[in-house]
Amino acid sequence: MSTQPSRLYRRCLKFSKAMSPGLLLLCAAPARAGHQVQRFKVDSRPVVTISNPSGQITVKAWTRPEVMVVSERASNDVGIDAEQTGNRVDIVTRQISESAAPESVRADYQINVPQDAELQIHDDSGTVTVTNVLGDMNIETIGAGVDLEDGAGYLTVKTVGGSFQCVRCAGRVEASSISGDLRLLDMRTYHVRAQTSTGNILFYGEFLPNGIYRLKNYSGAIEVRFSPGDSFDLSATSLKGQVNNEAKLAPHPHADHAEPRYGNSLFGTLNMGRAKVELTSFDGTINIRRRD
Repeated sequence: MSTQPSRLYRRCLKFSKAMSPGLLLLCAAPARAGHQVQRFKVDSRPVVTISNPSGQITVKAWTRPEVMVVSERASNDVGIDAEQTGNRVDIVTRQISESAAPESVRADYQINVPQDAELQIHDDSGTVTVTNVLGDMNIETIGAGVDLEDGAGYLTVKTVGGSFQCVRCAGRVEASSISGDLRLLDMRTYHVRAQTSTGNILFYGEFLPNGIYRLKNYSGAIEVRFSPGDSFDLSATSLKGQVNNEAKLAPHPHADHAEPRYGNSLFGTLNMGRAKVELTSFDGTINIRRRD
């Protein structure tokens, strides 16, 4: 079978080049059923929204001034709407058949965006992976796990049971989950607020001067890895759990700091105390460990 593009496809491409890219969804290559490729020309700092009930969403930054959406539908029970309004691209997975089986209402996405794009993502189940995007992000999932790498801006992540991992993230990070684990690795951010009810929290990264780092859970483990050269004020309290510490802390210098009369608590300053670290748990274990 010939691998050359069909005459109809070549004519479609020729026609699409004469049209305004902001008004036309470009032709999709004739591949397997359910496969579609769409491109949208955008200006700087575009907004890209994605709403998907189930599936894998992978977003990567590139240097082109366009958004490319490669989608794969699980079945004909699923429709995909991708539309552009001004500098905004909206991508929606919709269920066509009311009697569709849950496993057939699924779509997977590979999306390329400019580095300064702003993302708004909702994915009930599956996975969300974002790499090298420097704009603000708002990601909400029910059971889908979220993995971010080399992100910046204002990052807000909310899950019910999905895990969250952020590697080499900068800017500001706010993450919350009911039962998912939160892992913050090689961080370079000045503001972290991470909270989960029954999951574990790990922070492994730099404590920047004037940074604020608040980690909180109900049960599970909270672990912070520090370097002897770090500089922070620390408060760690677990009402019914243990607090284990490897940092050589000086007494807390602030007179207005009142230590609680209950639970296991630790307060003190490492070096000049330039950052603020607050660790809070109800009956979980808090570990302050040296980085390897």
